[in-house]
Amino acid sequence: MDVLWMAPPLLLLFPLLMWTSSTFVYYFKKCFYVAWMMVLALLAIPLCILKSGGRDVENMRVIRSLVRHVKYFLGLRFDVSGWEHLQTEGPYVIISNHQSSLDVLGLMEILPDRCTMIAKKELIYAGTVGLICWLGGIVFINRKKTSDAKSVMIDAAKTMLDDQIRLWVFPEGTRNQKGDLLPFKKGAFHLAVQAQVPIIPVVFSSYSSFYLRKQKQFNSGTIRLRILPKIETKGLTCDDIPSLSDKSFNLMRSSFLSISNSVPQSNGPCKH
Repeated sequence: MDVLWMAPPLLLLFPLLMWTSSTFVYYFKKCFYVAWMMVLALLAIPLCILKSGGRDVENMRVIRSLVRHVKYFLGLRFDVSGWEHLQTEGPYVIISNHQSSLDVLGLMEILPDRCTMIAKKELIYAGTVGLICWLGGIVFINRKKTSDAKSVMIDAAKTMLDDQIRLWVFPEGTRNQKGDLLPFKKGAFHLAVQAQVPIIPVVFSSYSSFYLRKQKQFNSGTIRLRILPKIETKGLTCDDIPSLSDKSFNLMRSSFLSISNSVPQSNGPCKH
């Protein structure tokens, strides 16, 4: 009875906190996002098994369709430009900047068919999310062992050509919310050169207008996604990888600074 008596005040307290406390909104949205993604993964697992019988890049279609609505719950919208650059036939490597786990929503917003990701090995242990990542054909690498990562990239290049798939890579190698891009690691460029497939850069605008981890703010906002023209690698060798990496970095950094400066500031709850 005491619990029932407490229910109405708690129900009234929730919208009050959502309206007045940016810290409460931050933690609520973060917890909801993680929990809902795990629920969606649980729903996707049997669907993927029924569709493909197991691990298959075609399962990314199922995952994509289930995840695309999540942005609405978080008050996010995507402004995408350059769609025509993804209309490239055959395999290719997509590279993008990496700011937080919210990148997954942008990835699913524009994910082309027969495309999966390269991700850190630790992700496979993330419960239902880890299992659905495995079923979606995600390529896992051990970032702590360079030799293992190189071996995986060699195998990934062969798989790209044999199975005609596309791979999405975050060349910064880790999440970064410092307002600029981190220097690129070379794995994605080794992959593209070895397979002799084009690179398509994708740039997410800065999340700082609505999402600030240290300040515990997570408001509604707009993410600008710019898909840049492909960069050909045919005829390039390992000797060309440093210049290829530098060219990609400079193009993406210029675009990042441009679209981030044009993102409107969002309105959030009053600070407590």
